[in-house]
Amino acid sequence: MMVIARSFVVLLLLGFCLFQCRKKAENQEGFQKLLTDVEHINGKSVYMNTPYITAGDRVYMVGTQDGAFPELGWHVTGEMGGIWDHPVKLMDGFVATVTSDNQSVCLMKADTFTNFPFANKHVFKTGLKDLVIERTQFVPDGKEAVALEFAFTNTGETDQKITFDFNGYSDLRPVWLGERTNMIDGQDIASWDESSQSWMVKDSLNDWYVTFGSNIKPEKHAKGSISCDYRPKGKGITASIGYSLDIPAGETVLLPITISGSYVSAEKAKETFAEVQKNAAKLLETKKQRYAALAEKTKLAIPDKNLEQTFRWVKYDTDWLMRDVPAFGRGLSAGAPDYPWWFGADSEYALRGLIATGQTEAVLSTIAVLDKLSEKTNGNGRIVHEASTNGAVYNPGNINETPQFASLIATVYSWTGDKNFLKKYFPVIKKGLAWLLKENDKDGNLLPDGFGMMEIHGMNSEMTDVAAYTQKAFADAAFLAAEMGDQTLAKQYQNNADKLRTLINKDFWVAESNSFADFIGTPKQATSLIDDAIVRADTLKKPWAVAELKAAKADIISKNLSAKQGFVVHHNWVVNTPMETGIADSAKALAALKTASKFVNPFGAFVTGIDRDESAGKDESSVAGNNKVFTYTGAVMTLPTGVLAISENNYGQPDAALGYLKRMTKSFSFALPGSIYEVSPDYGMIAQAWNVYSYAVPIVQQFFGIKPQASKQMIRFQPQMPSEWNEASLENVVVGDNEIDVVFKKSGSSEQWNLTQTKESWKVLIAFPKNKYKNWQINGKPVQPKTEGLFNMLEVHGKNVALSLDRN
Repeated sequence: MMVIARSFVVLLLLGFCLFQCRKKAENQEGFQKLLTDVEHINGKSVYMNTPYITAGDRVYMVGTQDGAFPELGWHVTGEMGGIWDHPVKLMDGFVATVTSDNQSVCLMKADTFTNFPFANKHVFKTGLKDLVIERTQFVPDGKEAVALEFAFTNTGETDQKITFDFNGYSDLRPVWLGERTNMIDGQDIASWDESSQSWMVKDSLNDWYVTFGSNIKPEKHAKGSISCDYRPKGKGITASIGYSLDIPAGETVLLPITISGSYVSAEKAKETFAEVQKNAAKLLETKKQRYAALAEKTKLAIPDKNLEQTFRWVKYDTDWLMRDVPAFGRGLSAGAPDYPWWFGADSEYALRGLIATGQTEAVLSTIAVLDKLSEKTNGNGRIVHEASTNGAVYNPGNINETPQFASLIATVYSWTGDKNFLKKYFPVIKKGLAWLLKENDKDGNLLPDGFGMMEIHGMNSEMTDVAAYTQKAFADAAFLAAEMGDQTLAKQYQNNADKLRTLINKDFWVAESNSFADFIGTPKQATSLIDDAIVRADTLKKPWAVAELKAAKADIISKNLSAKQGFVVHHNWVVNTPMETGIADSAKALAALKTASKFVNPFGAFVTGIDRDESAGKDESSVAGNNKVFTYTGAVMTLPTGVLAISENNYGQPDAALGYLKRMTKSFSFALPGSIYEVSPDYGMIAQAWNVYSYAVPIVQQFFGIKPQASKQMIRFQPQMPSEWNEASLENVVVGDNEIDVVFKKSGSSEQWNLTQTKESWKVLIAFPKNKYKNWQINGKPVQPKTEGLFNMLEVHGKNVALSLDRN
């Protein structure tokens, strides 16, 4: 009987050992195994002290590529980095120390940084004998948590025993404008939770919580310990957890750390902590698969592999900025780290690019957030400019944002054909357009007065971008009114659009400058703005601009002007919006685009043209560090550059459009691998939502010519390829319940276009410029296109359409 009992114990121990060994083996696979086949980009050593983001829709983390968490950002000074669970911040960051043979090192100076589409990795060579440490991290979709994994590799031939201390620095505090909703920051207090072997930190005045720990039992824990001289500001508290680890020679040991939070209850934070700690690998695999699906939608293949990669990562970068706050909804934020909330104009550009990359749900939910906040704040159709994640609206709306909302709804409707969507938002458009003219057009000339995209003091008269976007809004609203069956309103809106088009081409055109005006105003307004611009140009040491501005002022005075008229002062990028919207007369457009090409540098277009200097044409250096105080003076941005690309395409110049895309692409991975900064190449936000507009619209809708009319179950196909692309493809473009692939090949003067769609019943309306092509064939049979206006056109049906033609 004793022998049987002993044998049973031995079997139990053996089984336990096998279970533990298997568990250890599975654990050793870790995050890195799941990431081995994932595209990644390595950082540059010179940019190791610049920010990165570990992105998530509920929680995200911002630190620097070297693994540290310095005080970052200006919106809430020094507080825009760390770990955020909007509308609450969880932690300023964390530091870790490793001790071996009585020698300790801080893990705050990584040797390398690697960015994956949905995760990041820091590698620390440590300086300790035969010890390399990797820190890999990601944020699970829909979870209020960050999952970290430290991998300790013993590269020597002798076993090692190390001590690892993880020090968390809480800072449970409210988001920007928190005081407007009575979010008062209290002192954090920490308590050790024995059951989960983790620290729980609470804001003393609020039910805001953060908890952190591992599923490996620690040897010690302590409150209030300062490590690595890291002393962030705020009302947070520090707490540490110490682990003892045995690292066999030539092997790697993993230590997972989970950080979770809640601004609702301790129970919710604990629940998330347990779930993510238990299922981190599965959650990483789920996120991996979602990003793989994201890459497959609107999948681009072109000869320029750098641009191809950039386009793919722009889709990832946009996803990084999704902000889900249950009290208000799920919407695309503007940029990281200083604009992690919702904007009208930024969304109105970005969502038009996002819909073209197949992200319909993200588009619809963002529109719902904007509508909800705008209705609560204004109630008259006016669209808000900027709202924090606590619902506090900073600016109820610049004038351009209301007409741009109308055009956004028209764009999304064209892609989805969703009549219920149109029924929901068309009343908002009607209210908004009524507000636009009733409250902002005192002289009744259809040109609203007020700030548009240029936030320069005094530029709130009749602005070019406001005029162009208002014209486009009325034209789009006319289309939508007709779709709603209101022909009377459609006619009224179209009449306004037609009048505005004529007016813009007449009154905003400044012939001596070969440019549309920055604004229409009185000579007094113009001279006041010129005086300010002279100071700006002189301060920036732009002598050519000073001379031009002084001459312009002298001309106004000498002519004794009194009436309102158009003036070119700053050469702001918005003078190109009449070409972006396609309403500029062709001759004026081509002249204006030639003028615009002067106000660029290798990375793109200047926001304000007078900031350009003589070195701008060839200077490809960093701009980071040039400004000790955050400023947009001298900025080159992707939005004005993308607007120029779209404008060039609108007037049949795809090679020039491609040139602007190449300029923007010079900023890709310049500082943060996989991303394009807000200000090119390496200043401002490390990720910016409207980048997707500047890439997707020129590529998807113009080069590949996919112009949806989903409500009619029709796709207008009107491509114009850059001359240097002999072959190209775009797959899985979602239009309504249909998907289309386009494959292009060119040989000599012949072009072949293969179109494949999933819905056989959908029509494809093929359109090419009149008399540009001959010998049209569809599926090998000669066809004769019809001529309509400036185009030769052909309507075809079927899942597979093979078009071949020859250039004249």
